Amino acid sequence: MLLNVDNLHVVYHKRGQAPVAAVRGVSFRIEAGASFGIVGESGCGKSSLAKTLIGLQKPAGGKITFEGAGTASMTAAEFRRYRRSVQMVFQDAVGSLNPRMTVRQTLEEVLRVHCLAAGTGIKVRVEELMDLVGLPHNLLDAFPREISGGQCQRVSIARCLALEPRLIIADEPVSALDVSVQARILNLLRSLQRDLNLAIILISHDLAVVRNICDKVAVMSEGVFVETGSADEVIKTPRHEYTRSLLEAVPDVGRALKQKPRMNTD
Repeated sequence: MLLNVDNLHVVYHKRGQAPVAAVRGVSFRIEAGASFGIVGESGCGKSSLAKTLIGLQKPAGGKITFEGAGTASMTAAEFRRYRRSVQMVFQDAVGSLNPRMTVRQTLEEVLRVHCLAAGTGIKVRVEELMDLVGLPHNLLDAFPREISGGQCQRVSIARCLALEPRLIIADEPVSALDVSVQARILNLLRSLQRDLNLAIILISHDLAVVRNICDKVAVMSEGVFVETGSADEVIKTPRHEYTRSLLEAVPDVGRALKQKPRMNTD
């Protein structure tokens, strides 16, 4: 088992206000190379869950275990290795990139900081990463403002891949993109999962975004999973009224995902 989350609680405390329970007793597990979708409306707790998994938020209770080791008992060195193994792709692709750094500088920085390549090996690895995410090398000297939102998201994914992660958490990675571009980014994630044996947790407010990619799906509402199961089970025979309401709001991205992929680097 790659990742095991057991009875996780996340609570926010603000001075003068009652504690807010963002995640309440969530449990799930994901194996190496598998994909798991978490679906729910804004404010349901899914982003709080993601931030806790990558260590940006401390849990109030429960346990996170990665490859058999509990994150709470990891040494500083072990936790750094965990943070390399679990990477996150954010919703705001443009905002997640340094506007003063070119694509080349963004990727080179990761390799240098983590001592993953040196000398001419850095140039070779940067070009390999561009190939992995389907971006032409002539974009390497472009700044984020000079490329499209879809291309910025591909750069963000390449930056994650530079660390050779075992698990990528994609938090609303396509919600700011046009539907046709969404489909191409999701197809990219699906191919990377297959080719690199990556595990992926895909977080979205939209069941259409996850249904053609994820093996299993959890529907989240008010900090809890109200329904879990295989993607087919949840989509075809939803048991919870909240799941049915999400299905009624499915847009066209699911249909776009089924279309034959085109060569496009957006």
